[in-house]
Amino acid sequence: MDRPGPAETIEPIDPDVEAEDLRGTVREHWPVLCAVSAGGGLGAAARYGAGLLWPTAGGAFPWTTFLINLVGCALIGVVLTVVTHLASPHPLLRPFLATGILGGFTTFSTYAVDIRQLLADDRTATALAYLAATPVAALAAVWATASATRRLLHRQAMS
Repeated sequence: MDRPGPAETIEPIDPDVEAEDLRGTVREHWPVLCAVSAGGGLGAAARYGAGLLWPTAGGAFPWTTFLINLVGCALIGVVLTVVTHLASPHPLLRPFLATGILGGFTTFSTYAVDIRQLLADDRTATALAYLAATPVAALAAVWATASATRRLLHRQAMS
């Protein structure tokens, strides 16, 4: 397949966005891309380390991945609430911490592989429990920690 030459136009993915607008977008968002990438590397390394420290036995409920996702989502609730309440947070703080570190730490791909492996091991009930429990627990963790953090910040502001 030939690559387009400099005189040829490249069709944008979104037909409502001009190709010229896309070229500027990458340059403008380079610091954010770097912050997310650096944070993502740290978060993914932490997740990998947790998997090495607490491996899941074959056919067992994948507690390590479940807890990683639960802790990561709880921390996302705290981080995003705190960053939202800061007077003037650094523009790279949220992308680095939430999207980068915590996005790299939490894992939907391992969750999906765990479910597939449980089904392959004929552990259908465990797979279904894990399939349902993970998103419910993750959303509850975000909500609970964001609510608790908001209350703490409100109390702190009142004193």
